[in-house]
Amino acid sequence: MADQATDGRVGDLLKSISDDVKLLVRDEVELAKAELVPSARNAGIGAGFFGGAGYFAISAMLILYFAAAYGLIALGLPAWLAFLIVGVVLLVVGGVLALIGRSRVKQVKPPERTISVANETIAEVKAATNRALAAAKAPQIEGRVVGRRELR
Repeated sequence: MADQATDGRVGDLLKSISDDVKLLVRDEVELAKAELVPSARNAGIGAGFFGGAGYFAISAMLILYFAAAYGLIALGLPAWLAFLIVGVVLLVVGGVLALIGRSRVKQVKPPERTISVANETIAEVKAATNRALAAAKAPQIEGRVVGRRELR
């Protein structure tokens, strides 16, 4: 009869630990969401700048191709020089956008608080589980847990 009572208390204790862990995991997920939203926004903006840089680089390449073609066909300074100047300007714009995009992407940071809190939670759950298992295995005398020193 005492074993059933002990098993019931241990079962209740383990269920309580399980419920607490579920609650902690839900809280960890909410913290991660709150921490990742600003980083995701910066990553999106940085990706947009990279996209703009790509667009201008492709435009510049097209114009440089036209400039090379006109230069080879006509060898007349005004036509291809005009295309070449426009192409170089577009490459400069693309380079500036790429630098801005890179700086925005570098601002993205991992969710440090979430990782720290999750590691603390794991350590606490392990410690609580070890204490619960130790209490379940401890010898009992008249309803109270007896330490190892009292057994001798």
